[in-house]
Amino acid sequence: MSMMTQGRLAMSRRFVLGAGLAVVGAGPALADRKPLVPPPALGPLPASWLSAEVIPLWPGAPPNGPFKAQPVPAGFPPGFFRNVAKPSLHVFRPAQSNGKAILVAPGGAYSFVVGTHEGAAVAEALAARGYTVFVLIYRLPAEGWSGFSDVPLQDAQRAMRLIRAQAARFGFEPEQVAALGFSAGGHLIASLATDHAETLYPASDAADALSARPAAVGLIYPVITLELPDTNPQTRLSLLGASPSADQVARRSPQRHVSARTPPCFLTHALDDTAVPPENSLMMLDALRKAGVRAEAHLLEEGGHGFGLGSPNAPDGLWLDLFDRWLQRTLAG
Repeated sequence: MSMMTQGRLAMSRRFVLGAGLAVVGAGPALADRKPLVPPPALGPLPASWLSAEVIPLWPGAPPNGPFKAQPVPAGFPPGFFRNVAKPSLHVFRPAQSNGKAILVAPGGAYSFVVGTHEGAAVAEALAARGYTVFVLIYRLPAEGWSGFSDVPLQDAQRAMRLIRAQAARFGFEPEQVAALGFSAGGHLIASLATDHAETLYPASDAADALSARPAAVGLIYPVITLELPDTNPQTRLSLLGASPSADQVARRSPQRHVSARTPPCFLTHALDDTAVPPENSLMMLDALRKAGVRAEAHLLEEGGHGFGLGSPNAPDGLWLDLFDRWLQRTLAG
C-alpha cells in the first residue's frame, strides 16, 4: 500500500494528542487516561448493508461524464468505496417509522467513501431510533468527471430530491428529511445546506422539481473551509485540484455561503482532531449565529478524527443521542 493511500486511510482513524499534554485543573493528562475504544473502521460491511435496498441516484448516466476508473491499491478496505460510476442510496428502514428520514454522507477526503463506521453503523443506530436512513455513496471528483468540483454536490442535491419523491413509499413526511455528514461528507452536507438551490445539473425527471434543502443538518468533525491553513489538505486537493483559484476555493467553502435560508445545524468536533482542525466547526458556528440560523455545537476534549459513533467509555460516544434529541425538537417546529 502506497504512502499516499496510508495517509488517506488515516483520515478514517482516530488521532490522539501526544503524551504530556494536560489541561490545568482538569485531572490527569490524556496520555494517562483510559484509552478510547476506536471504531472498527477497516472491517467488512455488515449483513445489514448487504441486504439493504439500493436506489440508483440517476435514471441514466450521471451528469458531468464520462467516468474513468482509477487503480485501487491491493489490500484496500472492502467497506471503503472508490470508482463510483453509479452513485446510489442504501436504505435502512426502521421497525417502526417516526415519520422522519435522514440522508447520511460518510467521509473519506473525497478520495473514497467510508461505508463502514460512518455509513452502515450510523444508519443502523439511526434506524433503531425510528428514522428511515439513506446512506449516500457519492461520486468522487478525481474519477474522470468534468466540472469535478460540482460532482459530489450534484449527487447530494439529487439524493435529497429523490428521497422526498419516495417519501410515501417509505412512510415518512417529505418535509421531515434531515442530512448528516462526516468529515468530507460533512463538507458535502454543509455545501448542501448552504447551496441547495444552486443549479448544477439539468432536470432529469419529476423528482428534480422538488427542494434539495434539508430540514436540518448534522455536521460531525466536518471539513468546512477549503482555505489554508485550516482545511484538510487532501480534501481540498481531491475536490479542487492542485492549483485552485481564490474564487474556486471561496465557492466551495460553505462558511462563506451561510444565509437565512441555511437550515438549522448541529455540530460536533473533537479539540484534539489533527486531521480536520476544530476551527472548521467554530467558523461554521460563527457564520450560523451571524445569519440568525438555529445552531447547536458540542466540542469534545478528546476523540480525534473519524470516531464514527464514538467510544462507549467517553463523551464522544454520546453525540448521536444528543443529535437525535436536538433533531426531534428542531423538526417539531
